[in-house]
Amino acid sequence: MSAADALLAVLWVGLTLYALFGGADFGGGLWDLLAGGAERGRPQRELIEHSIGPVWEANHVWLIFVITLFWTAFPSAFAPFAATLYIPLTLAALGIIARGAAFAFRKASEELWQRRLFGAAFAFSSVVTPFFLGTTLGAVASGRVPVDLGDGDILGSWWNPTSLTTGAISVAATAYLAAVYLTADARRAGEPELAEAFRLRALVTGVLLGALTLAGLPVARADAPDLFAGLTGAALPLVVASGAAGVLSLGLLLARRYVLVRVTAALAVAAVLWAWGVAQYPVLLPGLTVEAAATETAVLRAVLWVLAAGAVLLVPSLFYLYTVFQRDRRP
Repeated sequence: MSAADALLAVLWVGLTLYALFGGADFGGGLWDLLAGGAERGRPQRELIEHSIGPVWEANHVWLIFVITLFWTAFPSAFAPFAATLYIPLTLAALGIIARGAAFAFRKASEELWQRRLFGAAFAFSSVVTPFFLGTTLGAVASGRVPVDLGDGDILGSWWNPTSLTTGAISVAATAYLAAVYLTADARRAGEPELAEAFRLRALVTGVLLGALTLAGLPVARADAPDLFAGLTGAALPLVVASGAAGVLSLGLLLARRYVLVRVTAALAVAAVLWAWGVAQYPVLLPGLTVEAAATETAVLRAVLWVLAAGAVLLVPSLFYLYTVFQRDRRP
């Protein structure tokens, strides 16, 4: 494995972790929106705030990590990526900022109208942000980001059947992950009614996510034939694994195995991301391979050493953070 391939694998790990952890935070915002009125929805919103409040900023570390690594290791691909997709990337960035600000201001607000205003901003941003991030993935996957700067279609690159389908799948995946994670959080908090409510939502969104993913295959076949060929070729085992993990997750939800289903649900979502990576490898952008897009070998090796040293500090710290806030809630 070359240094470029190793860094691409690390980048994909970071993207997967952001989808699993940061994505669940976005899904929590969607369920916050659908929780109901101030009184009826209060228990659900309190559970969501308790679950994502201490870690949502830490989860965005993975997005910063992915962008920085992409820019540093593969500058020839990052430049046209950013130039062509600056509209959805900007809208996603604004959504992340608005979401974080609204989440913080709502906790500090005492007036009901202020809490409703900031809550609506938090929830709306939690839906549109993963959608726009998903459209950027769809643009790359469908080969609509040309290598030459200025040649990309700043609208059609991300407003097309594949990108829109990917955006919808991203929103459904975040809602599904959040509902799955919150079932265990509710049971651990001693609130069986909340656990049942989120269990039902996880079942519904799990079926919806599966349907959207299956519907995405004929869309890809018609709109992105190269991607479809990869998904039904080299990446087919991962596609099958994702479907199997999804079906198993629904069975575990029916059996109320709330802890184990977290693993299978995460595997179902992660397998889709890795299926896309395998289907597209070794091409990053049309006509641009991983090796051609990579920077100098000396820089790649230096980045690998820095990442190894940083992981020694970062991974245990994040593990400790997640462990601490997975303990029982205190009054």
